[in-house]
Amino acid sequence: MTRLATQQVTLALAATLAQALALALALALAGCAGGGRGAVVKYPTLDGAKPLIIGHRGAPGYRPDHTLESYRKAIELGADFIEPDLVATRDGVLVARHEPNITETTDVKSRPEFASRKTLKTVDGLEQEGWFVTDFTLAELKTLRAIQPFTDRNQSFNGQFSIPTFDEVLDLARSESARLGRSIGVYPETKHPTWHASQGLRLEDRLLATLARYGYTSRTSPVILQSFEVGNLKYLRGKTQLRLVQLVDADDVNADGSMRLDPPFDRPYDFTVAGDARTFASLLTPEGLKEIRTYADGIGPWKPYLVPSRLLDANNDGQPDDLNGDGQIDIRDRVLLPASDVVKHAHAAGLFVHAYTFRSEPRWLDSDYRGDPMAEYRLFYSLGVDGVFSEFADHARAARDR
Repeated sequence: MTRLATQQVTLALAATLAQALALALALALAGCAGGGRGAVVKYPTLDGAKPLIIGHRGAPGYRPDHTLESYRKAIELGADFIEPDLVATRDGVLVARHEPNITETTDVKSRPEFASRKTLKTVDGLEQEGWFVTDFTLAELKTLRAIQPFTDRNQSFNGQFSIPTFDEVLDLARSESARLGRSIGVYPETKHPTWHASQGLRLEDRLLATLARYGYTSRTSPVILQSFEVGNLKYLRGKTQLRLVQLVDADDVNADGSMRLDPPFDRPYDFTVAGDARTFASLLTPEGLKEIRTYADGIGPWKPYLVPSRLLDANNDGQPDDLNGDGQIDIRDRVLLPASDVVKHAHAAGLFVHAYTFRSEPRWLDSDYRGDPMAEYRLFYSLGVDGVFSEFADHARAARDR
């Protein structure tokens, strides 16, 4: 690494540490001002409360995602909410899978009885090949078993766990809340609602009907609903008082730290269908945030919108620098840039901010964190995020509660 690159990395790391130390100082002062031991500590969140820890797909760092065992593990590790992504079976039952395409998250491709179900479908403008939940009844889906899609994670649980229904997830959260004496919330995402509607399987009314059976209809219910689309959130707002969250995506991050907004990840898909030119980035402007507040209670932005990072080219040869010398260019070679004002503007609009996705393996961490996921959490907590979608709830909790 050149001397210039080293200096840039050092400065960025210093800024990161300064933000984390500022939070520690603020918390210490809050404790002193409140009388020391037993004082109520206020965090730089919208309401001053501790940031929520949301078990992203459960605890997929330890168990195959979107299984009851994954959700149970997240709760064991300290998650305040568990997050099921919801898709619908052919017979209209809501189940937890990350995508309608279950090729990489179940053992379906090794099941000869379902070989003929392999097909091509276009989901939100992308043609995909594989097996899709919408082509299976619940009874058929229940014969499948979940697998770990990340090859660098523990594969020993593959083939052991079934695909849960949304009701089963709600039952788990309720029973664990009673057992532990603390509230375990559920944070469902409606996956590809426009596409599901095109299949004759609207998600929204099925979702609300299920929640109503459990008595979850008010703002104080332990449920938060989320979506990358806008139209279905507005529809839900007209039907429920449950808290709603607008998710914000992008295709990738450019070398200079700007967001890459390539279709179909450039905008909510219902915007694409409607010919609306606004992008996800448009939603995070002060004006966009004010509009979101008319139908939602919070935002769920991808992390780089809050803390961008860039690749270095210290030699000006047009090639990014391999900072860790491993022969490849990835997140570990990126250097943090100053935090954006998204959290500040969102809070000013009255919106809470739940950022995604936090993973602990070094390959997901920018160079400034030096392979330490705790450093990343501390930085985001110092910015005032109100919650984090984490695949390692134990790490998120340890960083927060220290």
